[in-house]
Amino acid sequence: MAEPSPWAELTHECLTNILSRLTMEQRWRGPMLVCKHWFRAATDPSLFSHFDLEKRFESAPTELPAWWLPEFETKIDSMLRSAVRWSLGSLSVIRIRHCSDSSLDLVAQGCPNLEVLSIKSCANVTDRSMAKIAFGCQKLREVDISYCHEISNVSLALIGRHCPNIKTLKRNFFNNLDPSQHKGIVPDNYLDARPQDVDSEAAAIAKFMHNLEYLELGFSKLSAKALTLICEGCPNLKYLDLFGCVNLTSRDIMNATSSLEHLEIRKPNFYIPRSVFHTERYDHWRLYDERFQTDIFRI
Repeated sequence: MAEPSPWAELTHECLTNILSRLTMEQRWRGPMLVCKHWFRAATDPSLFSHFDLEKRFESAPTELPAWWLPEFETKIDSMLRSAVRWSLGSLSVIRIRHCSDSSLDLVAQGCPNLEVLSIKSCANVTDRSMAKIAFGCQKLREVDISYCHEISNVSLALIGRHCPNIKTLKRNFFNNLDPSQHKGIVPDNYLDARPQDVDSEAAAIAKFMHNLEYLELGFSKLSAKALTLICEGCPNLKYLDLFGCVNLTSRDIMNATSSLEHLEIRKPNFYIPRSVFHTERYDHWRLYDERFQTDIFRI
C-alpha cells in the first residue's frame, strides 16, 4: 500500500507560502487543478495583491493577431474577474492587455486599494468603465491607457479629479507613420479609429493632474499650444516622452518646457521612411530637417 504523499499533510499556510514562489501562470496551470485543498491555497487572497500579465505579453516576439479576437478578450476578462474575486479587495497592481468594460466594472467595485492600472491595447474599454474606475479606485498613482482608442479626455478629467495621487500617466499611440509595424495584426478599423482630439486630452491633464511626474505621449498629434498647457499645469514633471510627436519642433519643446529645470525629455527624433512624406513640397531634404529640427536626414 502506497504511503500518503507528504504534500497532503501541508497546512494551508505552508502550501500558500510555497505557491507564492511560483509565477502566476505556473499557479494557474498547475496547483489550481490538483485538488480542492491546493485550489484554496492557490487562490488565497495573499497571492493576489498583484495581477500582472505584462511580462507574458512582452515575452512574445511581436503582437499576435489572435490577441485582438473576441475569444481572447473573453479569456482575459475571465482571468481578471477571478483575480478580483479571489483578492478580496487586496489587489493593488493590475497590468493586462485586451480586457473590456465588463471586467473593469468589477475592478471598480472590488479594488479600492488599486494603485497601478495598466490596460494597454484594450479595444473595448470605454469612458463608461473608466468613469467607474475613477470613482472606485481613488488610490491610483499610475495609469497606462496606451492604444485604447475608446478612452477620451472625459476619462482623463475624471481620473485627475478623483485620484489625486496620480504620478504616472502613459498615453501612447500606434506609430501611424510606419503602419507596417501593425498591419495585419491590429484590425484596420481600429487603427483608423485613432483619437484625433489629443489637445482636449492635454487640457484635461493640465487642469486635473497637477501632481504628475512621469508622462508618456508617444506618437501623439499634440500641438505646441497643448504641450505648453501641460507644462504649465504639471509643474512637478520629471520625465516627458514625446517620441514620434512630429507636430512639435525642438523650438516648441524648448519654449514649453523652459520653466521645468529638472525635466528629462525624450524628443520626437526617430527614423522616418522617406516614402511616408510627399517630398515634392521641398526643394531639398535639408529643408524638411530645418523645419522640424529632427536631424534625421543629416549625413
